[in-house]
Amino acid sequence: MSILGNFINGQAVASQSGRTAPVYNPATGEQSLQVALSSADETREAVRVADKAFATWSKVSPLKRSRILFKFKALVEEHTDELARIISSEHGKVFSDAKGEVTRGLEVVEFACGIPHLQKGEHSMNVGTGVDSYSMMQSLGVCAGISPFNFPAMVPMWMFPIALACGNTFVMKPSEKDPSTPMRLAELLKEAGLPDGVFNVVNGDKEAVDVLLTDERVQAVSFVGSTPIAEYIYATASAHGKRVQALGGAKNHMVIMPDADLDQAVGALMGAAYGSAGERCMAISVAVPVGEETANRLREKLEAELANLRVGPGLVDGPDNDMGPLITREHREKVAGYIQTGVDEGAELVVDGRKTAVDGAGDGFFIGGTLFDHVTPGMRIHSEEIFGPVLAITRAASFDEAVSMVNAHEYGNGTAIFTRDGDAARQYCEQIQVGMVGVNVPIPVPMAFHSFGGWKRSLFGPLHMHGPDGVRFYTRMKTITQRWPNGIREETNHFTMPTL
Repeated sequence: MSILGNFINGQAVASQSGRTAPVYNPATGEQSLQVALSSADETREAVRVADKAFATWSKVSPLKRSRILFKFKALVEEHTDELARIISSEHGKVFSDAKGEVTRGLEVVEFACGIPHLQKGEHSMNVGTGVDSYSMMQSLGVCAGISPFNFPAMVPMWMFPIALACGNTFVMKPSEKDPSTPMRLAELLKEAGLPDGVFNVVNGDKEAVDVLLTDERVQAVSFVGSTPIAEYIYATASAHGKRVQALGGAKNHMVIMPDADLDQAVGALMGAAYGSAGERCMAISVAVPVGEETANRLREKLEAELANLRVGPGLVDGPDNDMGPLITREHREKVAGYIQTGVDEGAELVVDGRKTAVDGAGDGFFIGGTLFDHVTPGMRIHSEEIFGPVLAITRAASFDEAVSMVNAHEYGNGTAIFTRDGDAARQYCEQIQVGMVGVNVPIPVPMAFHSFGGWKRSLFGPLHMHGPDGVRFYTRMKTITQRWPNGIREETNHFTMPTL
């Protein structure tokens, strides 16, 4: 069985560590390949190569860097179907969802293509007599990205396009569960004209990660994953003098007001809760209907929709399924365990996804859409991130109770409110302690020219992903104050224009 190695200094390189991990097709349960778990020395070699490449890449003009990213964008568009098939075969999400992931990643590439404008500094004349001040946004050096399994294309493209556009070099450490997509992106970057060594991929586990967090040549670390790991990444890398943006877990609530368009809210919930099998940090996992009538009608409509939810492989001949499998057998068992925990804690299990049968799935890692009602904030299925197709209905008697419930949660990644009342929506946006808010929008992921990030224990570090914060994260400001004394000019009888 083939072993996926690393991409270092512009070429695929076999790992010599002797350690590997299996990669599965989640739709069948069959192992598709092995991925190398690189040693600390192999990871340091990737950092060394990136550090050497920085000396020349940082001096390439922003316009030339932008042109390479334009070529990369065109290549990714050309190979979108190929990338989507790789994602579906290793992650399990349905083909249309996988294509959407590539498209959202490309939006960040498009944003990064504007780096000549985005990296402009400021200028002030005559801040003192004959004194001018100006600033420049300079690159950092070697940057590292550590990405999760749920978006093997999009999340890396949240990181490296802006880093590269700003003149940094990059070492990517993908999830070992679905590592093939970042390797393909590395090949497309090389085809686009990116110099060797500027972008490198190291596959591995904690041994590789710890090198990236501690090596003095690495200047910045970007991470997306669970909150316990995000805390570890932030604490370790910060202690070694690096700037860090570490995005952690989430438990996203959707508040449904009595005046909401309930059909619209239910349609939004079906995609937000069960799309990508719930394996996304912006999934809506708690529905908060306000008032008993709203709650009863919402439950009835959701139950009817779940009866028609198509669950099956991500790659099929014919129309897409609505939802694919979970990423691994272990994760399927974890999600099934949470469902049983909800039952044991006294929540009402309305639809049990563990009973879903998928024709021809073999030993695929499937769990169907699951719905609980009468979930209370003290229950684990309300407080903990399940990362699966499990939606909890937590009823609220009033708008104020709904707001208090959301604000009391330790996570503050995303939230939404569905209502026709502009005043209620405005109050919600002002009062809610969450980083990203949707009004009649179920998953409020901002466009690439805005920044992505949550509050509280959903984000560690002061700067969010992509958008203006992304440029700030991957650059540092230098301010120059200069004065050219008039005496220099007065002592000469002529003035020669400098050569441009």
